[in-house]
Amino acid sequence: MLLIKNAHILDPYTEFDKTHDILIDDSGIINNIADNIETPDNCQVLDAMNRTISTGFVDTHVHFRDPGQTQKEDIHTGMNAAAAGGYTTVVCMANTLPVCDNIETLKYIQNKANEKKNSINVLQACAISTGLKGQEITDFDTLLDAGAAGFTDDGIPLKNADFVCKAMEMAVKYNTLLSFHEEAPEFVLSAGVNFGSKAAKKFGVQGAMPISEEVMIARDIALALHTGARVVFQHVSSARSVDFIRSGKKMGAKIYAEVTPHHISLTEDDVLEHGTLARMNPPLRKEHDRMALIEGLIDGTIDMIATDHAPHTFEEKSMVFANAPSGITGLETAFSVCNTALVQSGKMSKMKLLECMSKNPAEIYGLKNKAIQIGNKAELVMLDWNKEKIYTDYQSKSSNTPFTGKKLIGSVDAVIMGDKIISF
Repeated sequence: MLLIKNAHILDPYTEFDKTHDILIDDSGIINNIADNIETPDNCQVLDAMNRTISTGFVDTHVHFRDPGQTQKEDIHTGMNAAAAGGYTTVVCMANTLPVCDNIETLKYIQNKANEKKNSINVLQACAISTGLKGQEITDFDTLLDAGAAGFTDDGIPLKNADFVCKAMEMAVKYNTLLSFHEEAPEFVLSAGVNFGSKAAKKFGVQGAMPISEEVMIARDIALALHTGARVVFQHVSSARSVDFIRSGKKMGAKIYAEVTPHHISLTEDDVLEHGTLARMNPPLRKEHDRMALIEGLIDGTIDMIATDHAPHTFEEKSMVFANAPSGITGLETAFSVCNTALVQSGKMSKMKLLECMSKNPAEIYGLKNKAIQIGNKAELVMLDWNKEKIYTDYQSKSSNTPFTGKKLIGSVDAVIMGDKIISF
């Protein structure tokens, strides 16, 4: 049993905004929410004075590298990193080794996540195409029955429009969600940095054009309108992409969009300073793109913040820019980065940020009963919005992030799963 005292509750599901106590019973269910709850016998007490209790964050786009690349991350270290960042649920991508396009790999991931008791929820998306080859659609029906959270070939764009259309029709048939990495290869002259930027010139590469993302998003909006499929556009980076998504939603497309903490806080100029630690796909763009992404979050064009947590080893990120892998870690720093860039700057309210990091992704992926209400399981995060935070050590196996050592504002103090407190 756990009693959380003096909690400033901010619940994005109900817009509840009051200081109350929360009593969680031995089974992890919220038993009472009231102004002042007397402490029961043999009850653990957590004093949340001057801090916020909210619904745990939900990240719909992470890479735990397990199976196949556990030198970078494994499911258990990924779960620790997620909890340290305030996340109570994550959705893992399918580009594992072997690819998660079959029951055996899906069950391996689920079973390994279940080994870590009293920790966060790990959901697994499966591949749209067998082997991520864009040729044969996987067995949606069987994989959904086994617990697949949705389908994605993340990391590899689906080039064939007819194949995408058939995948969307299959998704409609089985009432599931597709999630797309949108970068047309013909416009990615070299990955990881914006085309024509000073950083591209510094590192001797050409870069990736914004049109690589925009042309595929435009195509898939048209296909989503044609089929009625529910589609997520991953890690949107371009101002024009935001405009296309806004228009697509107005036309009635069932489309959603993610943005990463790094794309709303950094630009192509930061690659000059951080080099491979700021190399990602799609790349950091210009300041006007960053501002368009923020405006898209504010007006609801972009639905959710997802980290695209992508661990790589120190040795890999120490390669010359052209040869280094793309991607950065993001679970542990996400709240601090977003709070600094959005709330502390006055661009967004606290409640709106919580919607984008918790409520919206949960609802898009069909996750139920996440509000702070009597009868629901407690999946909570405790936040200090004003605490200075400088990251130097991580729960993840990897630390390939440009935010190490940077002064940020906002701290995750603990995650509460049921009646268990997880803190690092």
